[in-house]
Amino acid sequence: MLDSFINYLEFEKRASAHTVLAYRKDLEQFSDFCQTAFEKGDISKAEHTEIRAWIIDLVEQQLSATSVNRKIATLRSFYKFLLRSGEISKDPTYKIKALKTPKRLPEFVQEETIEKILDELVYEPTFDGQRDRMVMEFLYLTGVRLSELLELKWKDINLHTDIVKVLGKRKKERIIPITKTLKENILSYKKVFGETFPNLNESDYFIVNKNKEQAYPMKIYRIVRHYLDLFAQTTKRSPHLLRHTFATHLLNKGADLNAVKDLLGHANLAATQVYTHNSMEKLKAVFEQAHPKA
Repeated sequence: MLDSFINYLEFEKRASAHTVLAYRKDLEQFSDFCQTAFEKGDISKAEHTEIRAWIIDLVEQQLSATSVNRKIATLRSFYKFLLRSGEISKDPTYKIKALKTPKRLPEFVQEETIEKILDELVYEPTFDGQRDRMVMEFLYLTGVRLSELLELKWKDINLHTDIVKVLGKRKKERIIPITKTLKENILSYKKVFGETFPNLNESDYFIVNKNKEQAYPMKIYRIVRHYLDLFAQTTKRSPHLLRHTFATHLLNKGADLNAVKDLLGHANLAATQVYTHNSMEKLKAVFEQAHPKA
């Protein structure tokens, strides 16, 4: 049934390769636990007590509450699938509760720091230098995910209508506007791209390595980490940090929450509302500084 569930995730739910791999690993880990602790190899027949025992075991291994909750979510999805398929008559995760997790505000880069990275820093005129600049600008000025940037092709960028077409989670397509500054820099990058790799094709990947092959995730991580290390004071140095920064800066400037949700490609508003906490902290600081009775 595990393979059937994985096929369901991949082809019906259209989950990303990363999600599918994570779900498979979680279920294989639970299967190993059941085999070792209860001599039960078929997890489709697992019961509430066995699931609870696995959760306790994970907590005792000092796994974070967030990681444990993700594994619980995997089991819930798996047993709901079995329930719908008629393989089981009741859901063993029904009474399982998620662990409490401390609320953490998403980190973001201050506006002055972003200005230094994008406007004051001198990038090498080589292809690598201009590509690095485009990576930093595109992540911050569009808020796209790392996976979305890697999959982007030249044909997805329309410089006549100033929009970029992005394929997000679950293969959902969304449109993001391109700012005047970003458009100018894309044109500059396109010129260098064409000089480095003659016969630029619309089906070419937008961000590539020296061999004109699609860039890999760790390459983007290294680029982002390198430039953030020069100025940023945040503990995190990842492409997703620039996505957080994009959303936070928009909301700090008064952008509509629903509009930011659509730009980020969030399925529901709750995922976007986390960024309003940072905006609220800023409002509180202004209030306490300016109000005579604060």
